[in-house]
Amino acid sequence: MPSYGFLSTHPPTRCGLATFNSALAAHLTADGTRGGIVRVTDRSDDQRAEPGVVHTWSTRAQFGWRDAAAVLNTFDVAVVQHEYGVYPGTDGKDILPLLRRLTVPSIVVLHTVLRRPSARQKSLLEQIVTAAGAVVTMTETAHNRLAVGYTVRPGKVTVIPHGADEHVRVPADRRTRPHLLTWGLLGPGKGIEWALRALARLQDLDPTPTYTVAGRTHPKVAEHQGEAYRAGLHRLGAQLGVAHAVDYQDIYHNQRTLAGLIRSADLVVLPYDSREQVTSGVLIEAVAAGVPVVATAFPHAVELLTGGPGLVVPHQDPAALAAAIRRILNEPGLAARLASRVRPLAADLRWPAVAARYGTLAERLVAAHPPVVSAASA
Repeated sequence: MPSYGFLSTHPPTRCGLATFNSALAAHLTADGTRGGIVRVTDRSDDQRAEPGVVHTWSTRAQFGWRDAAAVLNTFDVAVVQHEYGVYPGTDGKDILPLLRRLTVPSIVVLHTVLRRPSARQKSLLEQIVTAAGAVVTMTETAHNRLAVGYTVRPGKVTVIPHGADEHVRVPADRRTRPHLLTWGLLGPGKGIEWALRALARLQDLDPTPTYTVAGRTHPKVAEHQGEAYRAGLHRLGAQLGVAHAVDYQDIYHNQRTLAGLIRSADLVVLPYDSREQVTSGVLIEAVAAGVPVVATAFPHAVELLTGGPGLVVPHQDPAALAAAIRRILNEPGLAARLASRVRPLAADLRWPAVAARYGTLAERLVAAHPPVVSAASA
């Protein structure tokens, strides 16, 4: 099996990229395969390195990509997580010289493919795809956007879904009142305000639903705006008369406690404002756990939920959101039918299956990659 060098943000940094990279690295090296993390950090991150981190690329270090590339070249394959703004330079452009400096094959995982990128963002992503050995998108929507809106070689792009942990076997802690759940890092654009307005429209139900909002404020949001978004949600809930029904859990759940929380939910609400989001780890986790989902029409939700294990509603429409929630809670058999639609999807979404597909892709790249011959041995 090839050895893996991973380039990404990584715990204790708390963001979707770090969580994804941690899970993928753990599963690709679970059988003892050699691996190491090249962790990207900025000044606000906890700088302590977790086990498995072999190098830290500080975004404050000029030309830090050189040392990062040198470390990645000590492995057989480099697995690179890409998101605009993670790496130094405008739009994270310093990832490009790193990719060009690699002497080992690379897999670049695209977490965002913009429908309307700036000219600079479009050019950068096209050059990243050219420099990469292979590119992974996590949805067909992202794949199609890349193929149609960018000048890239389609044969380089593979669709591998975002992985999910095993939650189905965790006992379901059912509550006496219907339980709605949203989790993840908070900040403007999360759309919780629309869920609160929907909750206010459901106060005629008997029993009335409760709503859990679990997650810390996103570190980048907290750095620039403090807790203004969370405070605004508290004020709105009080104005709507639903504050008593909302449980704000200002913590970052580990996998064990998160699994219990997800399994306690009657449905997961994803009221995101984004019309660009082509990948949502929260959505994948909810679907894989067999919990019905009500989501706004962001691209990943439209792709995964339409005709599947949930309902899709327009953005910023609390009446439509409330109607969908009411339907799942009240329509006999609907929740069970939605949950049953997960079964054909679930096996392919589990992390072991997802990691195996990355492993197959890596082996193919290594087999096709000519060995590097040093000048001394030539």
